[in-house]
Amino acid sequence: MKRSLDLPLTIRPVVGMEDCYPAGYVDLFHSHDRSQLCLALTGVMSVTTDLSTYVLPANRAIWLPAGTRHQVACRGEVKLHILYLEPDLPGQPADARVFDVSMLLRALIQEVLTFDHAYDERGREGRIVALMLEEIARMPSIPLAAPTPKDKRLRRVCDLIISDPGNQADLDALARLAGMGRRTFTRAFRNETGMAFAVWRQQIRLMAALSMLGDGKSITSIAYDVGYESPSSFTAMFNRVLGVPPSHYARSRVT
Repeated sequence: MKRSLDLPLTIRPVVGMEDCYPAGYVDLFHSHDRSQLCLALTGVMSVTTDLSTYVLPANRAIWLPAGTRHQVACRGEVKLHILYLEPDLPGQPADARVFDVSMLLRALIQEVLTFDHAYDERGREGRIVALMLEEIARMPSIPLAAPTPKDKRLRRVCDLIISDPGNQADLDALARLAGMGRRTFTRAFRNETGMAFAVWRQQIRLMAALSMLGDGKSITSIAYDVGYESPSSFTAMFNRVLGVPPSHYARSRVT
């Protein structure tokens, strides 16, 4: 593993590296003075910020603006391309997000990794960086994030579901865990996260399923592990949200 502290971050606006995180790796909450772009080459990892929880599957990327506190966890081995960008560099997205990566953007990221640390900012390299930022802004976000409530009572429930996505506790039981009535719980959860609890739990289950697909688990096993009554109901949800069945998604990620 490499560390951002080992990079010459004061020489040019963009520096990068290829890295590999081992299975079970957890990097506790921290932040960087620079914005961070991570392109997952293999494996699946989760990224938690103060506002949301994200999952990053292979061949997708996550953008973290400078100063964003985040924690990283990897179920299996994950290989990454990582870029650190000076926050004053124009054209950067303002918010964290997971997004699709086109063939052009992937090629641009790979090309930036070949730059000499003292590359020509006004020459070819500088134009490639500018084009890369334009392409990042064009890439569509994908629904692989779930907002994190600030209320500690609601966080207690969220921590339970994140640690056990297949948990079948109903709203009444979860409201009691939060020390609230059912109506108060549902209203507070929507006010804090902007979505109904059922939608939020679906997002957590989807993100857990993607991580398990990355581990090579069977669709039937995943369906029951994340709390669905049958593989068909799980497949229907997966297809509705991501536009492809889980079997197709698993094949495309390997490709």
